[in-house]
Amino acid sequence: MRISHLSLTNFRNYSRLELSMPPKPVVLHGNNAQGKTSLLEAIYYLATSRSPYTTSDRDLINWLAEDEPLPFARLVAEVHTASEIKRVEVTLLRETANRETRLKKEIRVNGLPRRVMDLLGHIRVVMFLPQDMSLIEGPPGGRRRYLDITLCQTDQEYCQALRQYDKVLLQRNALLRQFQERGGRGDLAQLDFWDDQLAASAAIIVTGRYHLVRELERRAQDLHRDLSGGEEHLRLRYQPGFDAVEAPEGQMRFETADLGVSALPQLTVKQIAGRFKERLHATRREDARRGQTGIGPQRDEMRFVANGHDLGSFGSRGQNRTAVLALKLAELDWMRETTWEWPVLLLDEVAAELDPLRRSYLMARIRGAEQVLLTTTELSLLDPAFLEQASRWEVEAGHITQVTE
Repeated sequence: MRISHLSLTNFRNYSRLELSMPPKPVVLHGNNAQGKTSLLEAIYYLATSRSPYTTSDRDLINWLAEDEPLPFARLVAEVHTASEIKRVEVTLLRETANRETRLKKEIRVNGLPRRVMDLLGHIRVVMFLPQDMSLIEGPPGGRRRYLDITLCQTDQEYCQALRQYDKVLLQRNALLRQFQERGGRGDLAQLDFWDDQLAASAAIIVTGRYHLVRELERRAQDLHRDLSGGEEHLRLRYQPGFDAVEAPEGQMRFETADLGVSALPQLTVKQIAGRFKERLHATRREDARRGQTGIGPQRDEMRFVANGHDLGSFGSRGQNRTAVLALKLAELDWMRETTWEWPVLLLDEVAAELDPLRRSYLMARIRGAEQVLLTTTELSLLDPAFLEQASRWEVEAGHITQVTE
């Protein structure tokens, strides 16, 4: 998979950009705040409908467009896959009505309107960022988001279940707040309808996340062993936000780090849904008292463990950087094997974050990728052999110029 042409209008510091992209690695070189990262951000946004750098889509519209009657940003990519060529387009339009401003997002694939969830999978990306350290050191929400974005690029059923779960959870919590206002009193049987729908979606989410974590762990262990010189053994511990496995003493437990790879397939999606519904019923009085749902995938967690130590609590900076690199390379291998083609690789200033050994290891692992875009402020950090086969572009103040040696 590769992008052959990228068009940006009023996106970040690009007022207008038309860029034909070659089928070989591209090195974006220049000083900071010139537009290198924004180019990668645009491709990531076209793939996932969200930015890795901001939670507000309003920030993506070029400030020079503020003076226009209808400020907007438009991103368009022509994408080549193994089977077709398609055009993916996202438009962000800021509208004002009755003194209220709202942002409208329009998505088109081959000229036809699509929902946001229908955008996922048309462009698949794996992105390496200095901020990826937060996958270990940051809050659980970032790790859940990482799993969701990775899965939604390859599994439409998972993405639909995630969207449905979020919608139903809002409805259930709204009802729980009504019970809370009445001191936890009321007919809790009103929750039955929402519990049925929540359990069905939760089972798909848990199953998808479980299998992804197991696949990532299987690949990351060998990568991590190479990167650590054989001195460390990496485990990925998936901790669902509800108990799903019956323990021998009759309690419910789902510690997947203690289960074999074949443990979860022993439970069908229907069985997991049934057990989640049972747990919802058992905890509904407490939920009514607190006014929110206390269990479920919204509380899932993934932990990184090396030689028995939780890296989020006890890992050094070097250990965490090694674990994140192993994870991202495992994600790359998994996505390539799952979809039968390379995703677009986006590497933002990772050369400065890695020592020479890890930089060399990364470059060796991505050799053969169909499309790689890499940003750097220091060309000397990159392997000369990689630079020789790459197309080099200078980026300055939102303008891109190809360099010919």
